[in-house]
Formats: sequence, C-alpha cells, structure tokens
Amino acid sequence: MSDTPAQPTVGVGSTNAFGTSGVIDRYFGISTQGSTQRKEIVAGVTTFLAMVYSVFVVPGMLGKAGFDTSAVFVAVCLTTAFGSLLMGLWAKLPIAIGCAISLTAFTAFGLVLGKGISPSVALGAVFLMGIVFTGISVTGVRSWILRNLPSGVAHGTGIGIGLFLLLIASNDVGLVIKNPGGGLPLALGHISAFPVIMSVIGLAAIFGLEKRRVPGGILLVVVAISLIGLAFDPSVTYHGIFALPSLSAPGHSSLIGSMDIKGALSAAVLPSVFALVMTAVFDATGTIRAVAGQAGQLDENGRIINGGRALTADSLSSIFSGFLGGAPAAAYIESSVGVAAGAKTGLAAAVVGVLFLAVMFLSPLAGLVPSYATAPALMYVGLLMLSNVSKLHMDDMVDSMSGLVTSVFIVLTANIVTGIMLGFATLVIGRVVSGEFRKLNVGTVSIAVVLVVFYVGGWAI
Repeated sequence: MSDTPAQPTVGVGSTNAFGTSGVIDRYFGISTQGSTQRKEIVAGVTTFLAMVYSVFVVPGMLGKAGFDTSAVFVAVCLTTAFGSLLMGLWAKLPIAIGCAISLTAFTAFGLVLGKGISPSVALGAVFLMGIVFTGISVTGVRSWILRNLPSGVAHGTGIGIGLFLLLIASNDVGLVIKNPGGGLPLALGHISAFPVIMSVIGLAAIFGLEKRRVPGGILLVVVAISLIGLAFDPSVTYHGIFALPSLSAPGHSSLIGSMDIKGALSAAVLPSVFALVMTAVFDATGTIRAVAGQAGQLDENGRIINGGRALTADSLSSIFSGFLGGAPAAAYIESSVGVAAGAKTGLAAAVVGVLFLAVMFLSPLAGLVPSYATAPALMYVGLLMLSNVSKLHMDDMVDSMSGLVTSVFIVLTANIVTGIMLGFATLVIGRVVSGEFRKLNVGTVSIAVVLVVFYVGGWAI
C-alpha cells in the first residue's frame, strides 16, 4: 500500500499542482484544514448573505446624522471588501470585516446627534480611532490581552455572543419584542406573523439539512425563504439587478478624505475616540477569538493562528473606513454563520470581500434578502455557540462562574464589552475572596482595573 495520497481530479476543491485550484488550495491550506474550495465558497456566500444587511443599516443610521447615504453605501461596500480581503488573503482566517453596527450607532447618535459635532469631525474621530487601534494591534497589546483572557471569560464570551445573536435575530423578525407593559423587559411578539413563521420554519429546516449533512444547507434555506418572501411578502419587491454606485448624491460633496482630524483632537471629542478604541479592542477581539475558536483555528496553547495579522487587519480597516467616509470597522460575528456552513480558511473571507465589491453594482438585488431569511442562520449559529458551556471547567468554580457572568450580562446588557468587564471584575474579586489570588497574574488584574475604570469614568458606549 502506497504512502502517497491519491490526487483528486482538477475541479472545484482540487489540489492538482498544475491547476489554479491547486495554487488556491495550497495558498489557503484548504485540504490541510479538511475543507474543499466548494465548501469555502458556499460558506463565504453564506456569510455574505448574513451580513449584507449592513449596506442598508449603516447608511440609514449615519443618514439620520446628516451623512450622505449614497456615499456611505459605497464606503460600507469598499470597507467590507478591503477588510475581508485583507483578513482572508493575509491572515487566512474565515472572518469577515465590516462597519460595526454598535460603533456606527455611537458615531451617529452619540457623537453627531448627541454631542452636536459635524460629520467631518466624526469621521476624524473614526480615523484617529483606527490609528490608535492599529497601534495597539501592531505593538502586540491586543495579543497580550488575548493571552491574559482567562479561560472562563473566553468561553463565556462565546456563550454570550451566541445568546446575543439569538436575541438580535429574534427581535429583528418580531419573535421577541420589547415589553410594551410592565414586568420583564421582553415579551413574545406576534407568533403568527409571516416573518416569525418563516424564521421558525427556516431554523427547523437548517436543523434537518445539517443533520443530513446537505452541503450549503444554510445558504439553501436563506435563498429559499428569500424566494418565498418575493412571492408572498409585498415588502419584498424586485427593483432590477444593476445600479451604478454613487460617491455622492446631488447637492452633496464626496465624503472621501473629508475627515477633520484637527477637530477630532479637541478635548470635547478625544474621550469619545478613547471610548471607540476601548469598545473596539474588546468587542472585536472577543469576536475574533470566538469565531476562530469555532473554526478550529487555535493552536495547542489556545492562541489564534495568525492572530497578530487578524487583529491588525480589522484595525487597519477602520483607518480605511474613516478615509472613505464610513463607520468604524470590526470583525463581524456573522462570520460564525459561514463557519457553521463549513468555512475554515481565508478563502471564505475573500469571497465575502469580492461579493461586497459586486454589491456596489447590485444593490437592488441585495435588497431581495429580507431579515427573516437570514435570521434562521443567526439563530442556528447562536445555538451552536452555546456549546461553549461544556468547555467551562466547573471544578474551578470562580473561573467558570465568572465565565457565566460574562455570558449572561452580554445578552442582558446587549453589550459584549460590558459582559467582559463584569467577568473580569468578578474573577479578580472572587479569586481574592476565595484565597486563590496566586492564580491571578498581573495582566488579568491590569485588564480588570482598566475596564472597571473605563465604566466608572462614564466612557463606556
């Protein structure tokens, strides 16, 4: 019996040394990771469908703050393409990057509408945030944070993000709504509403397809529900396929290069820049760690493979976004949808980047995917991430309980950083009170102190 493995035929997923497929396979290490090019491409399309909503949500929020929505639409597409291609081609991880929704909301409603600063100064703050963010990444500070992330808090972050995804998706389709009366803050929505029914059926269909190991099952569900929506939902309408991107609407100047850095350096704006940096450091870092762990991209020491490049890729994207006129960029937790669909390498992220370049010309077609078509995928991924509970070491009560505190308060406060802060704080205090302070290190205590001061000082987003 020969020790030389048989070479597959040339085609999608081929490792033929003389074909383009073979070059792609070797570059991304697809076969080494136990994946195929077809699986990576399908997973990339799935991630794209899960996060394409950002091209509508981000311009909508910034538009309320006086930004030119046409220009922001282009900025979002270019930022996502740049960041995802950089992550895929350089860091070779299946993590897509885009304009962060939470940081977009802070930019629009906290900076421009809340503090009354101009869009150009806000863009200057985004640009400065990107510079500082990149400096923290390049100098290894973010990697140091990852190394000092306690096991319980790390796994608790994954659990919390999973719960957070479930809440976001359920609320988006109206399955769970804000309680209009007294009592608990949440209540059951209209269970008989079309979006709710489609979401529940879609989630159940994903269960069945994944059990049967149908390739691209999540993507099939997204496409099928979109077609059903087009047929039966009046709000899902066909407006054509192609549309030329516009860098500015009539009467508006282009946002490219319009950031006011001098204005952002004022004493009134600098604290907000600090808040953006702190939020991005822990939010995006936690997301990258969670998705990389789900994709099996951790080494024997629990560190992210190509972690330094991954952390630098998303921070550089914020500089790029600020220059173009967009919102701060960060790794998207929706990348976990692609990982659930089989993504293990950077090819999936590169596919996302290419598709967002195409979206600039296919904006009418992108609008055919309603929220209730992607909600089942987000719910499914959220449920998968709850498996991190099994990774908590319950024999170390302080560590595991701080992890559960992290997860629960991520969803209760709807803020990843808040959950991480409370996890660190309870871990440190718990270790001291239990007499296990020798299990603490300087890094863990330092991060806990910085996070608590950040919140007590009122800088948290």
